[in-house]
Amino acid sequence: MDGQEYLNQISAQARPKKAPRSGGFLGSPIFKVIIGGVAALFLIIIMGSVLGGGAMGLKDKAISLKLYMGSTMEVISGYQNNVKSSNLRSSSASLYSVLSNTDRELTNYLTEKYAFTDKSVDSKMAEQEALRKDGLTADLFEAKINGILDRIYAHKMAYEISMIMSKESSVYDSTNDATLKDLLQTSYSSLENLYKNFDEFSETK
Repeated sequence: MDGQEYLNQISAQARPKKAPRSGGFLGSPIFKVIIGGVAALFLIIIMGSVLGGGAMGLKDKAISLKLYMGSTMEVISGYQNNVKSSNLRSSSASLYSVLSNTDRELTNYLTEKYAFTDKSVDSKMAEQEALRKDGLTADLFEAKINGILDRIYAHKMAYEISMIMSKESSVYDSTNDATLKDLLQTSYSSLENLYKNFDEFSETK
């Protein structure tokens, strides 16, 4: 053995051996698949819980609509007489009449179908609606003291009409009851006609 071969042999012996790969079940592909499946299952459960928690049944949708119309009528009663435009006051009176009729018929439906009473309203739903009404009232009060009530009132009522129509559409799509569908359709059509009066209102006309 010459000197070069001797050095090569020593070098080969001195090289560190490769660490063996970690084996066992934890390092196997099967384990990784199981972990992935469990993670996906938890994700599906969480998503289903979130989506399911946000879904409203027919009863809750109808009650939400009733509360929304009721608070809107209260605001109309409080500010309609302060509106300067006779055309806007007339449209406002018509809006109140439509909402009042729909509210009465919807209350009758809820009473017959679910034995509804004011006390049966979910506290969180009632609280949210009260906060919404307070916000609307505050906006109109500020508009009144700044001398721009007509313009802001028309804008706000157009928005309220669009929201009520959206809620009515949601209830309509959730029921097969012909009576409920009829009263919602009648209300929706009337609101659709009134919407233009508020949305296109101009103080210069």
